[in-house]
Amino acid sequence: MNWRRLRALVLKESWQVVRDPSSLLIAFVMPPVLFFLFANAVSLDLQEVRLGVVLEGTGPAAQELAAAYDATRYFDVTTARDRRELDPLLVRGSLRGYVVIPADFDRQLRQPFGQPQVQVITDGSQPNTGNFVHAYAQGVLSSWFAGRVGNPVPPLALEQRFWFNPELDSRRVLLPGAMAIVMTMIGTLLTALVVAREWERGTMEAMMSTPAGTLELLASKLAPYFVLGMMATLGCTLMGIIGYGLPFHGSLAALLLTSAAFLVPALGQGLLISTLAKNQFVAAQLAVFSGFMPAFLLSGFLFEIDSMPTVLQWLTLVVPARHYVQSLQSVFLAGDYWPELATNALALLAVGALFFLITLCNSHKVLD
Repeated sequence: MNWRRLRALVLKESWQVVRDPSSLLIAFVMPPVLFFLFANAVSLDLQEVRLGVVLEGTGPAAQELAAAYDATRYFDVTTARDRRELDPLLVRGSLRGYVVIPADFDRQLRQPFGQPQVQVITDGSQPNTGNFVHAYAQGVLSSWFAGRVGNPVPPLALEQRFWFNPELDSRRVLLPGAMAIVMTMIGTLLTALVVAREWERGTMEAMMSTPAGTLELLASKLAPYFVLGMMATLGCTLMGIIGYGLPFHGSLAALLLTSAAFLVPALGQGLLISTLAKNQFVAAQLAVFSGFMPAFLLSGFLFEIDSMPTVLQWLTLVVPARHYVQSLQSVFLAGDYWPELATNALALLAVGALFFLITLCNSHKVLD
């Protein structure tokens, strides 16, 4: 490793990045666009769910219950007198479910110890939304009934406290994961096109004729894109904090160290792809397939890792985004918990070292 030669190669690659619009587009335009899409399109919080209320009874109690459903912020209520009016809406997907208040609701309520039956019908084609509609429809009924008959004070008072996300806002959990998914795509794409572009432009032969070794060539191509990746990470962080109110309980040092450790396998994976594929189109396709898909499905961003089969749980250990998501959620929501951050950083560096080793073994200064 000749440091003077390496410095010259890094300077050459840096000028090439500045003169290449595609690299600047990937580094500075794609991250905010993708982060904006993930932040606004992906949410686990359901509000204003379209719900129908079939008011078969005309008594005051039935009307009070219907008004209770209409008053909650979780439902956008459509009222009807007959369930046959709402069945077509449920089939078309215009409603996610409906509640049937029977005609004898008031009579059942006046009976001793009477608690009338209310039917809840939900759209099972979307299980999560169906469970939400069922649970909240029952909750509205229970709250209304308890307020009507009087709720006795329990002998023990239960006080709930939610750590790290007191508002139970899913966006605060999803935004760090979205940031990890975005940086996985950006980091992999940045270097996936580097060597492939050199082969297509015919400049790789000139690079091979220089005294520079394989390790120097690979290192010179990584350094500029590492800086671009860190700048993109800081941009997404500012966008999440300023634009979406994402809390930041950790330190900037923890964020930078974690992100630097993550860029090692991300850039290494892209460099490996660009070494194996001498065509930019093929390299880009491989980068999206091998970077985005595992990061989206196996990182814990949307799907709980503990609920996956055991084989997939073991497979997630080699997915860099899994460790990055955990670290970002800790830095943003909990603070600097260094034992977890160090464990994830070591895992990221180990995966990155594996990528670089494979790349080095497949990189030879021959034209084949």
